[in-house]
Amino acid sequence: MYNAPLVAVRSSATAEDLPTASFAGQQDTYLNVKGEAYLLKKVKECYASLFTQRAIYYRHEQKFDHSKVGLAVVVQRMIESEKSGVAFSIDPVTNDKNKIVIEAIFGLGEYIVQGRVTPDHYEVDKRSLVITKNEIGKQDVKFVRSNISNKEVKLGKAGSVVKLSNQEILKVALLVRDIENHYYFPQDIEWAIKNDRVYIVQSRPITTTKNNTSTSLGGDLPLLLSGSPASPGIGIGVVKIIMSPKEIGKIKPGDILVAPQTNPDYVPAMKKAAAIVTEKGGRTSHAAIVSRELGIPAVVGADGATKILKEGMVITVNGLSGEIFKGKTVQKSVIRNPQSVIKKLHTATKIYTNLAQPGEAAKVAKMHADGIGLLRAEFIVANIGIHPKQFIKQKKQDIFVNSLSKELLKFVTPFSPRPVIYRATDFRTNEFRNLIGGKEFEPHEENPMLGFRGAYRYVSNPEVFNMELLAIKKIWQKGYRNLHLMIPFVRVPWELIKIKTIIEKSGLFNYPEFKLWIMVEVPSCALNLEEFIKIGIDGVSIGTNDLTMMLLGVDRDNEEVAPIYDERTPVVLNVLEYIVKTCQKHGITSSICGQAPSDYPEIAERLVRAGITSLSVTPDVIDRTRQIVFDVENKLFKEKSKK
Repeated sequence: MYNAPLVAVRSSATAEDLPTASFAGQQDTYLNVKGEAYLLKKVKECYASLFTQRAIYYRHEQKFDHSKVGLAVVVQRMIESEKSGVAFSIDPVTNDKNKIVIEAIFGLGEYIVQGRVTPDHYEVDKRSLVITKNEIGKQDVKFVRSNISNKEVKLGKAGSVVKLSNQEILKVALLVRDIENHYYFPQDIEWAIKNDRVYIVQSRPITTTKNNTSTSLGGDLPLLLSGSPASPGIGIGVVKIIMSPKEIGKIKPGDILVAPQTNPDYVPAMKKAAAIVTEKGGRTSHAAIVSRELGIPAVVGADGATKILKEGMVITVNGLSGEIFKGKTVQKSVIRNPQSVIKKLHTATKIYTNLAQPGEAAKVAKMHADGIGLLRAEFIVANIGIHPKQFIKQKKQDIFVNSLSKELLKFVTPFSPRPVIYRATDFRTNEFRNLIGGKEFEPHEENPMLGFRGAYRYVSNPEVFNMELLAIKKIWQKGYRNLHLMIPFVRVPWELIKIKTIIEKSGLFNYPEFKLWIMVEVPSCALNLEEFIKIGIDGVSIGTNDLTMMLLGVDRDNEEVAPIYDERTPVVLNVLEYIVKTCQKHGITSSICGQAPSDYPEIAERLVRAGITSLSVTPDVIDRTRQIVFDVENKLFKEKSKK
């Protein structure tokens, strides 16, 4: 007899997880659903949740047209998790890109998202994979399956022990880092552990990255209690204790909303509040996510808040430190790198940005970036979804070329006349195999990282590369003069010679303004750079991730040796400096398309001193990087003036 599996029924709406609106918890989720009839019932209820009062209110407040929001229902195999949680690939409160933040509980993950319990909180350095923080949350209950329904189980003292071992923390951290690298954007990830295996349940872009305000408090106010910082800023107001959604009418504009936890029904009141304090929950709970989205200071996991804080009491909430003070303070805010100041900064060293998603191009083009230093092809091709050779096999090359050209225009147009450096496809064989038709065309490799990829792929199998060249040429034929080409993973000079012959046949070299760059990410290319320059290139971009890995002989995806991986290692810095000085000697452009210069100002200073012509970073650190470079250039100018 057929034994129907347990599944989860979840929404996937067209307006969810947008940069300005997360829609956190607005549509319904159902766990442990079994049987066809019950599944169909829950699917219908999930569809219907698009039109609950809270969902309609949320869309109205966010100015979304109700008739243009659609909803798909996702049915996933149920993971009866022993442990579960949420992870962010950056710190969601401070936007620190060097941190991976993980929160974990016992049982199903529903309670961590709802903020029903206070989770363990772990922080991991993204580069070294060193665990830098391990805070144990007091979890009083867990949510588990009971036949085909769910039940709450009391934990007592068992809930006050550490939820994840160090090995489990690092397993989750590695997956988080890989997922962010795959999507080229900070991610908010739900995960579950069963029988020592980590399952990724959901990954979505973080919707709340903003320039935060560093806030200090004036005066000596008595500290009442503290919790986890969830949304930065200072909130001052009168305490209103809300024990259920039925009481949200008590909240007036400027009040401090204090509750055991929040859920989507609290959103109308949250929008009025000067700050939010909850007794339960972590930085990944509903209260935390919505507060960051609304820009309202919040502290979560403040145990005993509804008892210690009294109705009508005036308090000050510091959402950046997690502290709650008695009384009213003078707020002193210092904006970190305010946009109005950053835009006035001019640097001799160009600040480019790295992009992959066409939908982000127009928005990022309005930022203070001098161009796109790395336009990744992989995301565009992945969106097309079909292996390029499948188009060739079906003699439908025009469809691929036109699709690619159309997507490239979304970057070229808003950035024109600023340069856009398109890096040709650098899928590894295992990634190409995931596309429709990929298994037919891609070999199985034991080590795809060092396998059939980059320049050698174009030389040995030029058909796909020729389609990319045709797409680029279409842009030039439209009159644009700012789209250029970069060849990745070049190993030996003869590869470049053959690639230039292929480009010559495409006719792109007939345009005098057209530029050809190469990525320098293999030691053989870095140390033999002059030979490549003699063959004829206009610029290089240093790929620090692969170059550091190969110089140090370290698999950066292996937690056992990951602590060795560090761009600040002297041999890596020496090679970076050699590349830049070699380019300067021969009068060609040099750039770097990694995060190292914005993460480590000392690397930026060394590269600027060596004469690098540009740095290319992700959009969220454009301003910070320009400030670093501005300071370094000022320092160099003063040093020269003294001589």
